[in-house]
Amino acid sequence: MPTVRVQTTQNVSLEYEVASLGDRILATLVDYLLYAVWFIFAAVLTNGLDLEKYVGFVLALTPTTFYHLACEIYFNGQSLGKRVRSTRVMRLDGTRPSLGDYALRWLLRPLEVLGFYGAPALLTILINGKGQRLGDLAAGTTVISLKARPEQGSLLQAAPIMPPGYSYQPIFRQAAQLADHDAALLRQLLSRGVAQQNFVLLNEAATKIKAILGVQSDLGDELFLRTVLLDHAHLLSEESGGR
Repeated sequence: MPTVRVQTTQNVSLEYEVASLGDRILATLVDYLLYAVWFIFAAVLTNGLDLEKYVGFVLALTPTTFYHLACEIYFNGQSLGKRVRSTRVMRLDGTRPSLGDYALRWLLRPLEVLGFYGAPALLTILINGKGQRLGDLAAGTTVISLKARPEQGSLLQAAPIMPPGYSYQPIFRQAAQLADHDAALLRQLLSRGVAQQNFVLLNEAATKIKAILGVQSDLGDELFLRTVLLDHAHLLSEESGGR
């Protein structure tokens, strides 16, 4: 399965599995099924309330027009179809996409996915190799898989990859305060939160760790927790090497 390396602002590379073309097509079909259900409901509602055809058309079209934009903003990069297929939109620097990023993907979607039977999106994803359609290329995003790998357990348990010759500098030196059992528990919470897409759990864990270590950070919850674990492991190795 193709993977993409996400270069964080701390110059650390994290490897994610790119959502397969099959998962993306199935997620789209799930979303279109929801469209169909809504169109049927809107048609029944229009007839039942004896609304004019124009009003009924607007009523039916408006929610589907803004569906993907609204879902990805409020559900952290997931439409309902993406949630079913365990995929998510993410920036190539590992951070959560901004409103502008989601808007770029949404604006180009009609041309890529709805126009020409989705051929532009399919071809771009196949050629690009990073799971990016034109909207992703414009926004600097990709779509990753959140499914567990058999050889690794949770996808996001993979170890960070350091660039060749790069000497890692810990971001949060306070991470050395964590006991080994605390780090192990944090690793389990991170794995569970990502596997279950439980963003409340990730936020609670990040808030607790910030309070324990006395640190502040603008990093997303997932990236913050991963950075703390990386710093903890690095600082322990430094301490062991200095003995």
